[in-house]
Amino acid sequence: MSLIAGTIVSLPIDREVSPYGYFLSGGEQDVLLHYSELTRKVKPGEAVEVFLFYDTEDRLAATMKKPYLTLGELALLEVADVHPRLGCFLEMGLGRQLLLPIRELPELKELHPQVGDHVYVIMEHDKQGRLKAKLAGEQELAPLAFHAPSSWNNQWLEAIVYKPLQMGTFVIVQGGVLGFGAIGMIHATERHRLLRLGEQISVRVAHVREDGRVNLAMAPRKEIGMGEDAERIYAYLTSRSGGGMPYSDATPPDLIKQRFGISKAAFKRALGKLMKEGKVEQKENWTYLVQPADEAVNKQADTDQDKK
Repeated sequence: MSLIAGTIVSLPIDREVSPYGYFLSGGEQDVLLHYSELTRKVKPGEAVEVFLFYDTEDRLAATMKKPYLTLGELALLEVADVHPRLGCFLEMGLGRQLLLPIRELPELKELHPQVGDHVYVIMEHDKQGRLKAKLAGEQELAPLAFHAPSSWNNQWLEAIVYKPLQMGTFVIVQGGVLGFGAIGMIHATERHRLLRLGEQISVRVAHVREDGRVNLAMAPRKEIGMGEDAERIYAYLTSRSGGGMPYSDATPPDLIKQRFGISKAAFKRALGKLMKEGKVEQKENWTYLVQPADEAVNKQADTDQDKK
């Protein structure tokens, strides 16, 4: 029979050779089942179910341990290690890792997975027949995904990035008891930074499409976010001596982003809310707290007293 790495087969135990282990009969070739790869006691003559792989010396070997995936299968694997030239090593349930080659990763290093991230991959062979991982794309993920229910609208859910792009980030939104997950996209305007491959993030479902996919955002709805932004700006003003700040509608977007971590549009919405509530006012490209009338009178009285 033909023995192929990455498959699970049943082979008879031919003999035991100490201190190595048991040799399995595979027809034209024998395969070593090392003592460290046993999950129970075995003896020559019985057949055992094993997973085939290549060892560190490129010899076909066997293990009775069960991998998270086999040849051609798709799985979500954790990044166990990262090599700057080779790529990522993924935990596959055997006490050894599966290589996701560097050529499979995004061009931008900032988008590369980190240890602890999870990536959707398919097990395949390299040109030498050794096992490696290939990133799963939409073609492989779509048949497993389900249509998101309309009840997801405006809910916060967890998602894992499977394709990070400049124009947007494609993710699998975790389905929980519903199953595998739903395909979603975060447009570049709906995220506050680039998201790396395999990163797990919290997302808000902005819209459930007719095809069952979802448009996502990383910020609360505008009316909710506006309130949070307004509170942050108001707290900043109250912490400053004199209750003023050199930021207003005329401030450049990059300065707003640097100081408050929000967009210029969000800043203007929050300021508009505070101005409508009578809490702040703008003068010559500065924003000031509006002092209550009684407080202003007291301050004026103190000033007059000081003059006397």
